[in-house]
Amino acid sequence: MIQLHQVSKHYPVGFGKNEVLKNVNLTINEGEFVSIMGPSGSGKSTLLHILGLLEEPSSGEYLLASEPVHKLSEKKRTQLHRDSIGFVFQAYHLIDELTVYENIETPLLYKSISSNERKSRVADILDRFNIVAKKDLFPSQLSGGQQQLVGIARALVAQPRVIFADEPTGNLHSTQAKEIMELFKELNMNDGITIVQVTHSDINAQYGNRIIEISDGIIQKS
Repeated sequence: MIQLHQVSKHYPVGFGKNEVLKNVNLTINEGEFVSIMGPSGSGKSTLLHILGLLEEPSSGEYLLASEPVHKLSEKKRTQLHRDSIGFVFQAYHLIDELTVYENIETPLLYKSISSNERKSRVADILDRFNIVAKKDLFPSQLSGGQQQLVGIARALVAQPRVIFADEPTGNLHSTQAKEIMELFKELNMNDGITIVQVTHSDINAQYGNRIIEISDGIIQKS
């Protein structure tokens, strides 16, 4: 499903460079639920962003669903992202001016999906997440937990093969956090969706079936 070979990432700093990831080798199989852990500044979010095609590595090879991401054109990368990936952010990243319904529908507008199919998918997701009554509300009218639920619904509506989640419960209280993590576990076990999460929480990490530890840009345990 996911393979990284000698992946490194650096950013220019003055006349030098800041190495964030160093020769990372990693394999994640389809259907796994993987937790990435490490101290602040360890490179875990950068790693997740590379996996989610939000950033490009400075060097190395990345295969996603057998596609050599490092060799793809921007157009092909965008298509692979739309077809295979759902991303869930800590800060939700909902569009303030759009309703819950419109936020969830947004990813489908970039795909060749008919209006009727879009309506059907959004209706199914709203029903599944028990947020039909919230469909005409705006993000500012929702609690943090509800906003994150909408964020996950938006990630799922395009039927991705893998969900990448960056500190998905970081802004939630413990009860909401548990509900979100139980939902991820259900999506993984019942729907077979591969999930890769970055988390500081030992409790959240235990929902996965494997923990990857990273420190100073180097995988310590996988």
